[in-house]
Amino acid sequence: LSRANLSGANLSDADLTHANLNKANLSKANLSGACLDSATLSEANLSGANLEEADLGSVDLTLADLSGANLRDANLIDAKLTDAILTGAIMPDGTTHD
Repeated sequence: LSRANLSGANLSDADLTHANLNKANLSKANLSGACLDSATLSEANLSGANLEEADLGSVDLTLADLSGANLRDANLIDAKLTDAILTGAIMPDGTTHD
């Protein structure tokens, strides 16, 4: 699914464990409750995406755009967020990232 255009897609509760979503467009996608454990989302566009309660454990989000994304109650344990864009993102604890 590298470079796939899934903008606005409803992927709630989907199992995307180990998926390669490198440079994919997932802007405004609904990924609530999805399992993305150990997936590759480097340079992916997740702006405005709903990732509430998603499992993002060990996910590579290097250079991903998460601006305005909802990460409330998401699992980010061991997620790689190097140089990710988090402006306006709702973090797992409910706070908004500056």
